[in-house]
Amino acid sequence: MSEFTVAGLRVVREAARHGSFSVAADRLGYTQSAISRQIALMEQAAGRPLFDRLARGVRPTEAGLVVVQHAEAVLGELQATRQALQDLGDRPPSRLRVGAFSTAMAALVPRAIAAFAGREPRTRVPLREGLSPGLLKAVARGRLDLAVVTPPRQPPAEVELVTILEDPLFVAMAPGHPLARHPSVTGEMLRDQPWITGSTEPGTTLLGAWAAPSWQPEIAFVARDWVAKFGLVAAGLGVTVVPGLAVPALPPGIVITRIDHPAAVRTTALASRPGGEPGPRRAFAESLRDAAADLTAEVRHRLRTP
Repeated sequence: MSEFTVAGLRVVREAARHGSFSVAADRLGYTQSAISRQIALMEQAAGRPLFDRLARGVRPTEAGLVVVQHAEAVLGELQATRQALQDLGDRPPSRLRVGAFSTAMAALVPRAIAAFAGREPRTRVPLREGLSPGLLKAVARGRLDLAVVTPPRQPPAEVELVTILEDPLFVAMAPGHPLARHPSVTGEMLRDQPWITGSTEPGTTLLGAWAAPSWQPEIAFVARDWVAKFGLVAAGLGVTVVPGLAVPALPPGIVITRIDHPAAVRTTALASRPGGEPGPRRAFAESLRDAAADLTAEVRHRLRTP
């Protein structure tokens, strides 16, 4: 029986990300036949198909999604190992290892790093993107110094969380949408809207518990990538929920409106382990708060601008 390999996991991840074997081949520098061979070996190792072959492109099966999830973890650990070995040979004067979830990477964290570089010019900031649960584990195990996360109900005992921002959620839509002129919308106003989502699970679809329990969203399209979501929304094919942190990355052809519900917010927090060098951590936390304040002002300006 075939075994899972690093090369095979990387191929599966790229094919799932882009929905195409040929795109995966281009991005990895492989031939089409090499990609097909790696996929076949991974499917043998899994004992079941990892992709549905469609008329145009491919789509991960349920088993494929499981493999992709674990591939992200394995490849992330390998990258961390390479980085740690590189640092042994060329250790900088100081280092602050930071992780963040994807929408925090749109503007909040890059701006914080830029400001932090001005305060701590001799401190290098290796950056890791990931999901909040994985980032919290990395902080707890000492593999990250800080992480910008959405805090869980029960964080790891070894981790301290400090709230940086209560991030409001918005509905994004095309300018000609009937709700586009409303300053805010309620859950009931959104009941019959077609949704562009990152998942078929309502709990993750709406990024919060604000939706009325009496209805479920009508999911028109599933797109895990924000660029794809924005393209579908701009074309008038549906609406999507956007956290405030992602608003600066919205293209001009999309408008946003507030969700009129007290639960339509997402907390963003900074995770760290107790102890360590307080200076760089404190400076980075201050840079994050400054960046969060600037982003909040930008969101308010965008809501006022027709």
